[in-house]
Amino acid sequence: MTQAPFEIAGQSVARGTSAMITLPVSILPDHTPVGMQVCVHHGRRPGPTMFVSAAVHGDEVIGVEIVRRLLRAPQLKSLRGTLLVVPVVNSYGFLSRSRYLPDRRDLNRCFPGHLSGSLGARLAHIFLNEVVLRCDFGIDLHSAAIHRTNLPQVRVSPFDKATQQMATDFGAPVVLTSPLRDGSLRAVSAKHDVPVLLYEAGEGLRFDEMAVRAGVAGILRVMRGRDMVSSKGISKPKSPPYLCTSSAWLRAPAGGLLRTFRAEGETVAKGDVLACVSDPFGAVETDLIAPNAGILIGRAILPVVNEGDAVFHLAKLAPSAAEDTVDDLAGQLESDPLFDEDEII
Repeated sequence: MTQAPFEIAGQSVARGTSAMITLPVSILPDHTPVGMQVCVHHGRRPGPTMFVSAAVHGDEVIGVEIVRRLLRAPQLKSLRGTLLVVPVVNSYGFLSRSRYLPDRRDLNRCFPGHLSGSLGARLAHIFLNEVVLRCDFGIDLHSAAIHRTNLPQVRVSPFDKATQQMATDFGAPVVLTSPLRDGSLRAVSAKHDVPVLLYEAGEGLRFDEMAVRAGVAGILRVMRGRDMVSSKGISKPKSPPYLCTSSAWLRAPAGGLLRTFRAEGETVAKGDVLACVSDPFGAVETDLIAPNAGILIGRAILPVVNEGDAVFHLAKLAPSAAEDTVDDLAGQLESDPLFDEDEII
């Protein structure tokens, strides 16, 4: 069975070829046109249509590097189906090194958007209708906000076995549940039956080599799970993921200089000393103690803190996590959803 050409933005991409498509978005005040660049890989043989997106938040640049490497993966030469890749969704924030749009809106709260709405609404409408809703599923790449870093992790939607299967295929160290927020890409996509897996790793405005490699490998594993690429050259996860049922940010007990003793990815026991906050003279020191056992999935990276600042993100592990399967993953993760990254202050 042969593959028909893929039509997008009035252009036709023949089977077995790739094309760079520009979706017109807006005009800057100086009359410079703004467009959304979409790289279309259209395989010779039929298969699913998938999207990979990055920089919905403009300062989360790690996803852009993951996309750059993905587009050079040799597995794409024998692609089945179609892959739509958007390296930079929010070009305004990307150019200004900001999470937000020029009007301070969060693009990930502007969906489904509207062509006559705010700048964010218009951008969300274009991305949703021209890319996301053309696909069977997708992966959206994110990082921690500025001055924090995340352990590579995937976040899945409660009650959604499709994203849970994608999470298992992806092979990130940690799988967490994250509720669907009004105005978010995942929430709107779910209403249209387009499952979207969210990958979180690294920090804002920085690259992290381990996180980048984990992202590229995970995307290829998901594609392999949907029979879009062969397994040649795609490594298997070294160990099952940690399944986390709840989490909490541990906050600085006092203001001062922060010294951290544990890193993201480490498992800790109740009562472990994770960090110490001292005054500049070293006269007063206050320890930050783990209130329960778990795994550290994120942390602050600035050494100067105010009292109450978020310091460590500690996730509670599901019982017997190593033995869990995809079939009972939903039950493990639906009970106590975690915070989205932009809800942590």
